[in-house]
Order: sequence, then C-alpha cells, then structure tokens
Amino acid sequence: MKLTAVTPQERVDAWLADFESALAARDIERVAGKFALDSFWRDLVSFTWNIKTVEGREQIADMLSERLDDTDPSGFRTTEIPDEADGVTSAWIEFETATGRAHGHLRLKGDEGWTLLTSLQELKGHEEGKGTRRPRGAKHGADPNRITWAEQKEIEDRELGYTTQPYVVIVGGGQGGIALGARMRQLGVPAIVIDSHERPGDQWRGRYKSLCLHDPVWYDHLPYMPFPDNWPVFAPKDKIGDWLEMYTKVMEVPYWSSTTCTSASFDEKTQEWTVEVNRNGEKLTLRPKQLVMATGMSGKANVPTFPGQDKFLGDQHHSSKHPGPDQYVGKKVVVIGANNSSHDICGALWENGIDVTMVQRSSTHIVKSDSLMDLGLGDLYSERALAAGMTTHKADLTFGSLPYRIMHEFQIPVYDAIRERDKDFYDRLEKAGFEHDWGDDGSGLFMKYLRRGSGYYIDVGAAELVANGDIKLAHGNIRELTENSVILEDGTELPADVVVYATGYGSMNGWVADLIGQDTADKVGKVWGLGSNTTKDPGPWEGEQRNMWKPTQQEALWFHGGNLHQSRHYSLYLALQLKARYEGIPTPVYGLQEVHHLS
Repeated sequence: MKLTAVTPQERVDAWLADFESALAARDIERVAGKFALDSFWRDLVSFTWNIKTVEGREQIADMLSERLDDTDPSGFRTTEIPDEADGVTSAWIEFETATGRAHGHLRLKGDEGWTLLTSLQELKGHEEGKGTRRPRGAKHGADPNRITWAEQKEIEDRELGYTTQPYVVIVGGGQGGIALGARMRQLGVPAIVIDSHERPGDQWRGRYKSLCLHDPVWYDHLPYMPFPDNWPVFAPKDKIGDWLEMYTKVMEVPYWSSTTCTSASFDEKTQEWTVEVNRNGEKLTLRPKQLVMATGMSGKANVPTFPGQDKFLGDQHHSSKHPGPDQYVGKKVVVIGANNSSHDICGALWENGIDVTMVQRSSTHIVKSDSLMDLGLGDLYSERALAAGMTTHKADLTFGSLPYRIMHEFQIPVYDAIRERDKDFYDRLEKAGFEHDWGDDGSGLFMKYLRRGSGYYIDVGAAELVANGDIKLAHGNIRELTENSVILEDGTELPADVVVYATGYGSMNGWVADLIGQDTADKVGKVWGLGSNTTKDPGPWEGEQRNMWKPTQQEALWFHGGNLHQSRHYSLYLALQLKARYEGIPTPVYGLQEVHHLS
C-alpha cells in the first residue's frame, strides 16, 4: 500500500480544525492536549485583554478556563501556505473572537503545538477608517451650513481639554507618545499628548549633534506612514525630529507642546484622573479616564552621586544633556560609562580633537552595525527581507511570535556567527583592555535590551577608536571628584575639565513617583525586564516586559515606549485596550502582573 506524505498545509489544517472543534466544545483538556509539554502560547490582547505568555499545558488550560467562554474564538484558518524546516511546521493564521479579529502564528513539532501567537488586530464595529473604510473627505452637494476640515479642526483644538475632556492623556510626546496618539486619533478616542518641549521632535533635536539612529530604517517605521524609499538607513537626529513634527501634523495628533504635567491623582470613586498641567504658562486641569506614561525608557536620567561633585570646578552633566563637542575643544573630558551614549559622545569628541577618556565600570557587549544588520536583522528588516515578501507587519509578528523564554536560543547562534565574522575586531578590542561580554548566556544585544535595556553598544565607529587607543580607556568605579579630576577606586587620577555621566536611565515608574507619588510607583513596581534572573534583570520569571503596554496594578495607568519598532508594534495593542474601555466593551484581564521589584 502506498502511503501519501502529509504536507505542511494538511498538517496545519488538521491541527487547526481539531483545535477549533475542541474550543467550540469547551473541551479545555483536549485543547491543552494538542500542545507539547514544553509549549508556549503568547497572547497579545485577543484572549487575555493583556500581553501574556502561558507556558505548558497546565497554564494553557488555566487561561482558557477563565477566558474561553468570553472570547468565543472561531474561524481559524491559514493565510498563506505553511512551510516546514528542521522538523518544525510554521503557519500564519487568522481567526475571530466575540469582540474582534486577530492574526497569529503557529509552530508545530510533529502534530503538537509548540508556539502559538494570537494577536488582536481590530475590534468589531470599531474598525479603523482605512483601506476600503477610508473616510470620503469631501462632502459633495450644496450645504449652507458646511463646516470645512480646517474649521472642524479649529473647533476641536479649541474645545479638547477645555470644554471637552480627553478620555486619554498621554504624558510624553516622543515617538512613543506620538505613535499612540496617532492610533487614538484613528480609533476615534479623544486623547491629548502633552510634552514640555516647544515642538514635536525636540526630544531628538536637543541631543548631541552627532547622534543618529543605530537601528536601520526598515525597523523604525511609525504606524500608518512608513519612511519613504529614499530615507537614509541611519537617520540623523534632526531629520528624525523633523519627521516626528511632520507626522504629528499630518496624522492630526492632538499635541500640546510647551506643556508640563505637574501632578496627577486617581479618584477611585469617580474612576477618573485629575491631571494638573501648565500649558505655555496657563494652568489647566484635565480629567481623563486613562493616563499613559510615554516618557520613554531613556527618559529618567540616572545621575550617580560621588563625593566631591560639589567641589568640581568644571562642567558636569548627564549624557542626555550633552550639547556636543564644540564648546569643549582644548579641554580634557572624562566620560563615565561604556555603552551606547558613551561611545557616541566619545567618538564625537575625538573627531573634534578633544582629549577624551572613557571610564568603563562593567563589561559591555559590542556588535558592529554591519554585522547586526546582516546577521541579526537582515531576514526581517532589510531590502533583502522586503524582496522576499517580508512586510513590516509580518516581521513584527515574526519577532513577536518567539516566546521570551526561548528567544535566547535563537539569538545565540546569531551572535556566535557575529563573533566568528568579526574575530579580528574583538581581539583588538580586548587587547586594548576593553572588557567585553556577549550577555550572560551568549545571546547578545537583543536579549540584553529586552532584559535590562542597557549594557551594549552598536558600533558605528567609536569602538574602533577604543580598539586603536584614540579614545583613552580607564577601568573601575569612581572614588571621588576633586576640583579638576576624577579619581578611581584604585587611586588612578584622571585630569578633567568636563565630566559626562553616561550612566543610563532609571525605571519609568520613577516618573510616576514624581507626578503621582511614591506609593503609586511602588504599587506598579519596576518597569521593563523579563525576570530572567540575569544581570540587572532579577527574577522571578515574568515572561513579558514588566508593565509595558498592558494593565498595571494601578487601575487606568499605563506605560508605553521602547524603541521605534516597539512604539510602532505595541501601540496597536495598547490602543485597542484603551478603545475597548472607551466603548464600554468588557475587558476582564487575565494574569495581571504581580509586583516583585519596586525600581
């Protein structure tokens, strides 16, 4: 008898059909049994009204026991032909729930589910006005009471925040706040983005003049409006600033510049925030139902305290306040830190002939930009990826489909290849005395970013200057500052006219402490990290970014941010959560994050 081979399509179709049948029958034990013992289901809002990964059959069953009836999923189907490699069958899927439409990704090992991603894309009855639903714009025919687009916008600008209260206030108008503001606008949710700078994009314009994006253009698009095809691969900071300002205007984001949030408090009875702001000298009170902190992962400067700082006669400042090299020509500069900002600043100082010393206090992971683009990002975010049919949406979901628990296993081979490819560079760097690492488990840059948001540098040239000795290198913690020097713990004295603290940033709940109170900051706890129990990411295991883009222990308080990629991708899921609440759709949250660390 001749046996017919089962194709990947047939295998996936059979799995999905039985999966949906078990879901419809509410046979949770049967559903869970379709997954391998070491399986992962990552849900982005569609089942859990949360961003949550459940691991293994027991956790899958627990989630479904709470959420299956309300979710009522159906219509599981593939959207393209599945493929198979190394014993794993991969498929893109879509389905519906009682409240929305969702996309997803499935990986099978044999006939068992290994990883499943389910991600809500839109709410039924509240779809965005795009594609075939795009607004008509012009209203044809004669109308003596016609209100033009410009007149309507002027009315909205005059009333929102004054006679009409926003449903959402977004504190912080960088790329994160702007992306979320655009989502709110398209979903018809009244929202205001507030920022202390004079113009959108000033967050970028105000940084040191040599700053460029280290991530490539294909990784950095904002929602709805990708960068044009002739946009540079690595955009200069002022060009990004101009793009954000243009984007804010074109996407009609209600954006209050020159506005400072001075305090906020939540009334449990009225379920409403009182947000005090100062807008161009005018004190106003906003009363939104939802408050989003979009102040950025790199927003709360971490400025260390050392003995003698009050005695130092020169200029000292955090890297976020660094003006660039021009005014320091002829001076000696000591930069404390050895990650992204430190390298960029040291490189620009050296280019201007300035005597600069980098103080490395702990090891740093370095990856050359070209190698990262080729080996780390090339299959998802590149011209090569586009030519192979990899859209930004598909790339985002591909990246999102890998559970954080096993993501390092996929990253380690990438960085092994980078290590071999750039062996000469790393040999020279370490010979120069630079303390280099590959992450606690050899998984490199992305896992360091996700776990701790620090400890790395994407080399665009400055690491070469360290390797060849053009940028001086010192090691150790700081003992004290004198009137004109920095003294390390081993007694080494570094003459200095300028000290730059490239010492990173604190947890975003530090902004909550400033604006709302330390009690609320402690209630929501530390922001960022996975609980991986690696350096600067203490356990227990969380499985998702702490507090980001999802409900927190403080009702109606949210955090949004990350790099441009995350601001684009996760703004959708935060926007859908906010939209559902605005429309009164029940949003029972499964697996609300517990708090284990305060900062």
